[in-house]
Amino acid sequence: MIKDNLLEIFHEMEEVTKLFKLDSFDIYIIGGSACVLGEYTTRATLDIDFIDLGYPSRYGRVFSLLRDYDMLEYESTLISPTYKERAKKIDEFKYINVYILSKEDIAVSKIIRLAPKDIEDLDQIIPECNKKILNCIIGEIINREDLFDSKKQEFLKQLKIFREKYNV
Repeated sequence: MIKDNLLEIFHEMEEVTKLFKLDSFDIYIIGGSACVLGEYTTRATLDIDFIDLGYPSRYGRVFSLLRDYDMLEYESTLISPTYKERAKKIDEFKYINVYILSKEDIAVSKIIRLAPKDIEDLDQIIPECNKKILNCIIGEIINREDLFDSKKQEFLKQLKIFREKYNV
């Protein structure tokens, strides 16, 4: 049901994009809504987090359809520079390109907080993840020079806990 609600929102975005004759665009979904859309977890959420790809302001009316959303700056988000290579396109959209991040990218993005809902998600995602890919993504994030230092330091602190808990 939640997945259907999320998909409906993206269909509405697609229709508004066409209605206002805006160029097609890519959107990369991360976090809980990506977990729902990819059927990675069973936790329900309607808030939508996505990576800011430098969208022009004219797309504001399209994004307003999301209601509860966060547009995440790349420089403050714990994702690998190669996240697009692993992202999965949702094929039912023809005018906009909706992608969800891979299980591994989502798992690594959750390391910085390790809040109870993140642990709940990780408990479901990690058994399905490729640990070699997880470690590669972790290494790419550690080597990012464009990541805010405070984010990198918190990530490294939580990484020790993550590695111990999930044997990664």
